[in-house]
Amino acid sequence: MSGNQWAQWLHRYDTVPYQLSRKEGWDAFVNAGSRPRFEVLNRAEMRTLHAEALADYNEARCVWNANPATIKTQQLSRAFDVLEQVMASNRRDGDKLRGAAVIDAEPGLGKTTIATRFAREVHRREYRRHSPETSDGSQRLPVAFVPLNAGVTLKGLNQQLLKFYGHPAASRSTRTQLTSLAMDCVTTCETKLIVIDDLHFVDFRHRNGLEVSNHLKGLANVLPATFLFVGVNLEAKKFFDEGLLGEDAAYAQTSRRTTRCPVAPFSFGDAHSARAWTDLLVTLERHLILADAEPGMLTSQAQELHRRTQGRIASLMNLIDRAAYLAITTGIEAITPAVVTAALTDNAAQRLADLPA
Repeated sequence: MSGNQWAQWLHRYDTVPYQLSRKEGWDAFVNAGSRPRFEVLNRAEMRTLHAEALADYNEARCVWNANPATIKTQQLSRAFDVLEQVMASNRRDGDKLRGAAVIDAEPGLGKTTIATRFAREVHRREYRRHSPETSDGSQRLPVAFVPLNAGVTLKGLNQQLLKFYGHPAASRSTRTQLTSLAMDCVTTCETKLIVIDDLHFVDFRHRNGLEVSNHLKGLANVLPATFLFVGVNLEAKKFFDEGLLGEDAAYAQTSRRTTRCPVAPFSFGDAHSARAWTDLLVTLERHLILADAEPGMLTSQAQELHRRTQGRIASLMNLIDRAAYLAITTGIEAITPAVVTAALTDNAAQRLADLPA
């Protein structure tokens, strides 16, 4: 195609709207290569560009800056260790019970990122060991990713699962038929890991929520796959206790069958935790494409960045993305304290940052 090199880069590597809840979108995510880094221009070189080329260069920088590779933080590494242990214990024959894993934490701590990156590794590992087709010629789908929505019912859960596989009967079958079809898809495609995201939308103290909980237990009993549940404050929402209260909670099977994987925010209260936070900022510094970027640009503001985001990685990424955008559009070309002050982050982080010390 014609155009300058940054227009060409954008044509190939612009933002990708992955639809992870469908097998085509999940497959695209799993098989996507990394974006190639392009040359960082200095101020003099940028002044030589004509207006359209400069606009394309700046847009390419915004896309690049907003999409760093997955950073192996301590939280991610610990979570992967838990998930690998659960997967290892599930290499059992079909007559034995398999356990599930639960990523349970507050908002903004990277739960879904952890789940999708782990699931991507599982998917790629299965494809490396086996062909893209099963022995009977069906498409192999090692992972199914199923996000839930508010008020989900047992029927809605099955429909979401069938929609991932692209089954034509997802919207026109009875509840009993949907269950049978969903089980058939999982076994036929030899799915090893089923990720159920946004499980906090289920009210486990309501009849519909109890039905969903029992259905998930039933699927886990009969399907040769590991379930990975992801949600906000699931322990407080009585997921593990199946909505039971008091002494009855001790009889909840879910608590015995699942392994909780908590995710904590970054702390800044001691040397070890401050070092982990600083290491994260160093990685982000190296990623950013700004004309006047230099080592220490972010780490020198480590305490302020932690105050603004409370150590939550989602809030930090919002703040850094927007600070980088301001650095480009204002011509400052570095993330200075003034740029950080001007950059906005999410409402929760901003509200907590504004509280008196």
